[in-house]
Amino acid sequence: QVQLVESGGGLVQAGGSLRLSCAASVSIFSINVMGWYRQAPGKQRELVATATFGSTTNYADSVKGRFTISRDNAKNTVYLQMNSLKPEDTAVYYCNARTTFANYWGQGTQVTVSS
Repeated sequence: QVQLVESGGGLVQAGGSLRLSCAASVSIFSINVMGWYRQAPGKQRELVATATFGSTTNYADSVKGRFTISRDNAKNTVYLQMNSLKPEDTAVYYCNARTTFANYWGQGTQVTVSS
């Protein structure tokens, strides 16, 4: 069982920055892929960024060049640095962890970008 706790959301003006953190209850060496997803009101949950055990990263086209995902293996934590935020980035952001046998989600953290 993997528990994920997100933090770092909040309210920011357009053009600003936020950094999200996701702390895992187990060593992230045991997690194949960690990532961030988001869900805006009335929309489906969508991929934002993922990072594999080997630190290969993948980003949604809408965030490329603005967001950066990184892993701190010593702290069992994954981060999402979000720069140049836009109002359309407003959503609940969820941390995700995929092991060989299961898929885990955090409780979500709200990010609101005002214009």
